[in-house]
Amino acid sequence: MSQQTIVDVDTLAAHQHDPAWLVVDCRFDLGDAGAGALAFARGHIPGAVYAHLDHDLSAPRTPWSGRHPLPEAATLAATFGRLGIGAGIQVVACDEGNGAYAARLWWLLRWLGHRDVAVLDGGLAAWHARHLPLVNTATVVVQRDFVARPDDRAHLTADEVAEFLGHGGGVLLDARAAERFEGRLEPLDPKAGHVPGARNHPFSANLGADGRFLAALALRERLSAALGPVPPRLVVSMCGSGVTACHTLLALEIAGLEGARLYPGSWSEWCRDPGRPVATGAEPR
Repeated sequence: MSQQTIVDVDTLAAHQHDPAWLVVDCRFDLGDAGAGALAFARGHIPGAVYAHLDHDLSAPRTPWSGRHPLPEAATLAATFGRLGIGAGIQVVACDEGNGAYAARLWWLLRWLGHRDVAVLDGGLAAWHARHLPLVNTATVVVQRDFVARPDDRAHLTADEVAEFLGHGGGVLLDARAAERFEGRLEPLDPKAGHVPGARNHPFSANLGADGRFLAALALRERLSAALGPVPPRLVVSMCGSGVTACHTLLALEIAGLEGARLYPGSWSEWCRDPGRPVATGAEPR
């Protein structure tokens, strides 16, 4: 059975030697861009390959882009093929624990039409907790032909977000922590605050104390409280640079609230244009 949202450690362990399953390790540190690759080299799930957020899962930055622009579909398809992803391959994306980076790969694959992808619930922390093996040997990758079928309805540009907000009736959901959304702290981007009209739902609210996703019903209750009566097709997810916004999209899928879209540029793109409005403080209640 295809895994399309999250997968637990036991299920992955049962498929360790299945050639149709591929683990893609997405560990990353925004403060040290080389840390994830180094951690992977020191120890990873047997058979896993590594995808770097900056080099593999993002396009190069420009002066006006966000910090992690969407790659061109053809470029991303070539990357996926090089990693060993193709038709019939069940991909399991993992990171250190909370799924923040793994969810980016999950969304990118779905954007290009590959539905057989899930995030390892609890990540490497859950794998460690079960005392399952790690290796430091290089994986022999079977390169494949990845055929991209991008769905460009799945994401919006900054101008489209402005138009979306102008029409009313929808929700722009910001996955950053409250202190960044409110403009009390901004460690990464040139301006503090949020897009006027956005609502705040920190991606951490999708997780339990163990770093795993909440059960579907609990997620549905939390997300429905953030969205109100707005249907998922009128929801756009954003964050700092289009990474943890994918975590919210994954949580919506787990909750059975399908159809939301991504603003890939997110705050790091929005705030670079001096002509775009900025709000601070908590959202009105």
